[in-house]
Amino acid sequence: MLSLFLSKRLRETKHQTGFIGFLSKASTIGVFLGVTVLIVALSVINGFEQQLKERLLSVVPHVSYQAPYEPIQDWPQKVELLEHQLGVVSATPEINVTGMVQYKGKLKAAQLKAIEPSKHNQVSSIHRYINPLKLENLGENEIVLGKGIATQLGVSQGDKVTVLIANQHAKNALAAPKRVSFNVVGLISMGGEVDKNLAIVRLDKVQQALSLDSTTVTGLRLSVDDVFNAHQIAMSAGRALPDLVYVQSWFRTQGSLYQDIQMVRTIVYLVVFLIIAVASFNIISSMVMEVKEKQADIAILKTMGTRDSTIFMTFAVQGLSYALVGAFCGLLVGTLIALNISELFMLWTSIDGSNPLQGVYFIEFLPSKLDMTDIVIVLLATVFISVISSIYPAWQATKVEPARVLGGG
Repeated sequence: MLSLFLSKRLRETKHQTGFIGFLSKASTIGVFLGVTVLIVALSVINGFEQQLKERLLSVVPHVSYQAPYEPIQDWPQKVELLEHQLGVVSATPEINVTGMVQYKGKLKAAQLKAIEPSKHNQVSSIHRYINPLKLENLGENEIVLGKGIATQLGVSQGDKVTVLIANQHAKNALAAPKRVSFNVVGLISMGGEVDKNLAIVRLDKVQQALSLDSTTVTGLRLSVDDVFNAHQIAMSAGRALPDLVYVQSWFRTQGSLYQDIQMVRTIVYLVVFLIIAVASFNIISSMVMEVKEKQADIAILKTMGTRDSTIFMTFAVQGLSYALVGAFCGLLVGTLIALNISELFMLWTSIDGSNPLQGVYFIEFLPSKLDMTDIVIVLLATVFISVISSIYPAWQATKVEPARVLGGG
């Protein structure tokens, strides 16, 4: 308590020169800016990771098995077999082929996904981004197009398009693609590459076009209980299949995006902590100069019997207070910005007239997720750096010799 009192009194004496006061304020402002930026940046990174899991990974296959040569026979039995494997939540059949969507002389390449409507919602949340059709009501001659495909071709809901379907399993490699007509009954509006490439039709329609029977497909798709363990589950569950298949998990198709997010998180931690460290170590400069200026006060305290430990704690607390003021102000401002950054981003894009995320990422807004763990880590790291920065000036204060200072020697 005495150290706190003395620290407060020393600050109130206002004997600091302008330069010392400037250094103290600069270190506080530096810590404030570093903490603010770190909390906002980490919240945005957490938001991207959350959207990756809840948005993109709810649509792209967690795990898929694709037949490279011969189609997969008796898919109901294979689906039941996979659903009994550890870590597998649900399984469904599908046929993935490359197709060309044709409308009024225009052509657009698309990934044609043939699904079983009654089961597809168990492995994908793509239905949340389809308007106005409910996916389970998809008819035999109906198709759902990505919004990007429809925009490029000039297609609207209710129009009829022709799809050219290539059969990679045909015995004649030069066989002409099948031409099938579909009515457009819905558009996928999710954002990113999905809108530009995906088209969805019923499984039985593509089976007919490719001359496959009703229990034959070219792929099986799984949803798993732990998306970040998808590759291990894929390999383990795949061993139960008697068919020769290619094994794919979302790590192969979208893993680079997840790794980019983690890399950016690491870089943000490193760079901003360096900013906080530089700001905190400014405390050393300001505190050393302050100790030099207050040598007479320290000498008087020593002659009155004040112990070195009390003097040490007095200046350590004073140095720590500079950082804590900056840290808690940065925490307050950073939290306010992080909680409202999505709205601020949309306001900025409406004023600027452009959206840098549009058509690049799988979302067109700036997500944010405030994590208490990040806040605790930032505060603890800031306090730790500040304590380290305050040790040397506080130790120097204990080395003041009263006889030399007060005696004029």
